[in-house]
Amino acid sequence: MKTLFHAAAELEGFLVEQGWRYCFIGGIALQRWGQPRLTNDVDLTLLTGFGKEAAYVDALLGRYKARIPGGREFAINHRVLLLQSPEGIPIDVALGGIAFEEQVVSRATRYEFLPGVSLLTCSAEDLIVLKAFADRPRDWGDVETIVARQQARLDWDYVFEQLEPLCQIRGDTEVLDHVRRLHRLAISRLERKHKQGYEQNPPGKGEFDVWEKEQTWGAE
Repeated sequence: MKTLFHAAAELEGFLVEQGWRYCFIGGIALQRWGQPRLTNDVDLTLLTGFGKEAAYVDALLGRYKARIPGGREFAINHRVLLLQSPEGIPIDVALGGIAFEEQVVSRATRYEFLPGVSLLTCSAEDLIVLKAFADRPRDWGDVETIVARQQARLDWDYVFEQLEPLCQIRGDTEVLDHVRRLHRLAISRLERKHKQGYEQNPPGKGEFDVWEKEQTWGAE
């Protein structure tokens, strides 16, 4: 994993030099927000907009080797540039342009993965949306670990606000239903956790007196 993080940091240095907007997604972001698992590639969203992708692709291909023949044409046609680092680490660059991708990059924050190695990653909520929309068994497993680890810190309103229009474009209701089930399960787990906390540490006599008086005052 150290080699992976250092490869990502080297790539980030190049992106910063270019003045480009980006953030890391995929397995690297999962190390921050979910259950860390072994990942051997670097995934990121690079904001290119529409119509200027070739300039970004050519600059990256001047620095990194393409993983497949015809990598330039594939990237422009499919909006994914498949590269590899000098150490042979796969790098997948999603060429972002839609409003959601703009939002993902705008909300990204920095996190230190190793001493002296910090990377700009997407938020936990955006990672849920990305992985739910990918709709692969491994991605759903990752979503479950993000939900379990982040719990009440997640902004579920934002998740549904971003995911619903994406699912509508694809005409897919199953993804949204799956996320709703995970949301209900998360709420149920939190309620059980709070109940167990009160049972193990019941409130003392008079502990809520001030709160009760405030409720009575507010009702007047």
